[in-house]
Amino acid sequence: MMSNTFWQKASYSDAEGADNCLELARGNGALRHLRESDDPSVTITTSATRLRAFLLGAKAGEFDHLT
Repeated sequence: MMSNTFWQKASYSDAEGADNCLELARGNGALRHLRESDDPSVTITTSATRLRAFLLGAKAGEFDHLT
């Protein structure tokens, strides 16, 4: 199912030795897939709208208290 999927990671992740990166891919319609490059067999699927809301929240520091 995911074998024809084009996975993309941030250009920052292309640094040498960066094997633990988050990768994103488009799915059918509005679906988006996420996975970690060091364990590509585990994939999370969400909607584009929810992914956008999560990324905006992360950039705004909404989850900083969890670290």
